[in-house]
Amino acid sequence: EVQLVESGGGLVQPGGSLRLSCAASGFIFSASDMSWVRQAPGQGLEWVSSINSGGKRTWYHDSVKGRFTVSRDNAENILYLQLNSLKTEDTAMYYCVKGFMTFGPPRGQGTQVTVSS
Repeated sequence: EVQLVESGGGLVQPGGSLRLSCAASGFIFSASDMSWVRQAPGQGLEWVSSINSGGKRTWYHDSVKGRFTVSRDNAENILYLQLNSLKTEDTAMYYCVKGFMTFGPPRGQGTQVTVSS
């Protein structure tokens, strides 16, 4: 059974940083492209970033390009998303997803990021 468990969210001021993690199990993580998506209050899901299975290629939504960095540790089966220069419009529930530029399922339970002064 695929399991994806996100963590690392929280409340941060504009301009701040957070590092999200996603612990994966139940599938061959090192052979799987992975993605992050988010859902702001009252909005639909929005794709944020993807990374290929080997971790060498990354893709970003224009709204986060230059501020967010996706990475992975295939030895530990963990997906990361480093969020820098956060803006209020980045406030959302963030989910990791198995697959490339997809909303899933499968998808984790999410971790809340709130950017507010």
